[in-house]
Amino acid sequence: MLKAALLTIEFIELNGPIGLTPAKALKRYFVAWAAEMFAWPNYAAEDLYAYNKVLNEQDFPPLAVLHDVLISAKLVRHYKGAMHLTKLAKAMRATPAELWRLVATHLLCVVDHSQYTRFGDQMMGSWDIFLNVINVEAQQGATEGRLCSVLFGGAEMDYRAHEYRLAATFYIHVLRPLTWAGLMQEHRTGRGLQREETFTKSPLWAAALDMDTDHLLETPTRH
Repeated sequence: MLKAALLTIEFIELNGPIGLTPAKALKRYFVAWAAEMFAWPNYAAEDLYAYNKVLNEQDFPPLAVLHDVLISAKLVRHYKGAMHLTKLAKAMRATPAELWRLVATHLLCVVDHSQYTRFGDQMMGSWDIFLNVINVEAQQGATEGRLCSVLFGGAEMDYRAHEYRLAATFYIHVLRPLTWAGLMQEHRTGRGLQREETFTKSPLWAAALDMDTDHLLETPTRH
């Protein structure tokens, strides 16, 4: 998300404000550029074009979320049919660490991720609990089902067969933002109904977060 924010800021500085559609979505020329330049894991431009002849903002979910984060953090503003940089964005471009802190805070704690779920599902629970459980479980790597099982009860496999809506809500509200903030890494295996996601903590996790459960951690197994 930090890379995408910096690229977007640079684009506007070099090319001027980004045009908006009547629905206030980013226009297609920028969506196409972003899909190529962001090189977002699991959202490669060629894969997006395999399902869409042209790309609208909603066809590229990372950009839609970034747009909301930039607005929420007051790094951009909409004015006269275009998205403009604010003075804050221009100032923070020179301090990437502070920009990451601002973007991550809004991505994790301010933006309402229920708008990205199919039915507007809210996530019940606290970040303190989520982060401390993930801190321990993802030390060696944990599946989405395993994390849901520890947090909400039930068998791990239930979250693939029966409780997929809760699992999807947890992914959209918690796991995806943590991954897109750079705090976690998502490793996908298989395809379709056989696909499974395993999550591990990135090096940034330990550098950015001081958790109550740190004393419970074991050294990750290396193969």
